[in-house]
Amino acid sequence: MEAAPPTDERRGGEGRAGAGGPRYPGWLALPATGWYALFFLGPLAIMVAYSFAAASGYTDFAFDWNLDNYRRLWDPLYGEIFLRTLKLSMIGTALTLLIGFPLAYYIARYAKHKTLLLLLVIVPFWTSFLIRTYAWLIMLDPDFPVFRALGLRGTVEDLELLYTEKAIYIGVAYNYLPLMVLPVYAALERMDWSLVDAALDLGDSPFRAFRRITLPLVLPGVLAGCLLVFIPLTGEYVIPVVLGGDKIFFTGNLIAQQFGEARDWPFGAAVSMVVIGSMTVALVFYARLLGRQERYG
Repeated sequence: MEAAPPTDERRGGEGRAGAGGPRYPGWLALPATGWYALFFLGPLAIMVAYSFAAASGYTDFAFDWNLDNYRRLWDPLYGEIFLRTLKLSMIGTALTLLIGFPLAYYIARYAKHKTLLLLLVIVPFWTSFLIRTYAWLIMLDPDFPVFRALGLRGTVEDLELLYTEKAIYIGVAYNYLPLMVLPVYAALERMDWSLVDAALDLGDSPFRAFRRITLPLVLPGVLAGCLLVFIPLTGEYVIPVVLGGDKIFFTGNLIAQQFGEARDWPFGAAVSMVVIGSMTVALVFYARLLGRQERYG
C-alpha cells in the first residue's frame, strides 16, 4: 500500500493553500509593517490631530478638537483653488496619456531598440525634478538662443508662454510623462499580439481591433499610469511656482503657504487631509475597477 501524500500540516506549512501560493511566516512582514507604521501612519496621525487644533498666536497651537478648520474650506475662495487643482490634475493626466500611450505603443510593438528608447524615457529621472523644471524656465524665455537663431523670438513673445497656465501644463506634461509611459509599456509588452492579428484577419478594422482587444487588455496599465500622474498633481507645488511665477494658486501652494508664511499649521493640515481623503477615494475606485477587470475582463 502506498503512503498517503503528506498534507500541508505534515510539511510544516510549506505547502500551497489553494491558489494562494506558498505559506511564509507572518513575522517576515514585521520590518515593512514597522517602517510603514513609523514613517507613514505616525506622521499621518499627527497631521490628523493638527487638523482638529486651533492656531494660538503666531506659532502656538491649542488642540480644541473642533471642525473649524474644515468649515473654513467651504469658503468659495478655497473651492476655486480645489477646482483649479482638479483641472490641473485632469488636464495633466490627459496630456501625458495622449503623448505617452502612442510612445509606449510604438516602443512595445514596433521599435527595434526598445532598451535604448526606454533608457531615454527614464533618463530625465536621473536629474533633479527642480533642475528639469528650471530648464523649461530657460527654454520658454523668448530670449532663448535657439529662438533667436531661428527668428522665432517674436512668435514666442506673442504666445506669452512664460509665467502662465500654459507653461505649467508644458512642465507637467514633460516631468510626468515617464510615469505614464512605463506602466502602459509594461501592459503592452505582456500582450499577445497574435490576438490583434487574428482580429484583423477576421475582418476587424485596425481601430476596432484596438478598441475591442488592445485597450481592454492594457486598461490596468493605463489606469495605473493615470493614477501615478493624477495623485502627485493634486499636490504639485514646484511647477506652478517656477513656471507659473507663483501667480496661479493650487492646493500645493495653499498648503505650503499655510505651513510656511501663515504659520497656520492646523488649517494646512486640514487642507492636506482633504487632499489625502480625495486620493483615497480615487485609489479605492481604481482597486474596484481593477478587480472587476480581472474577474470579468
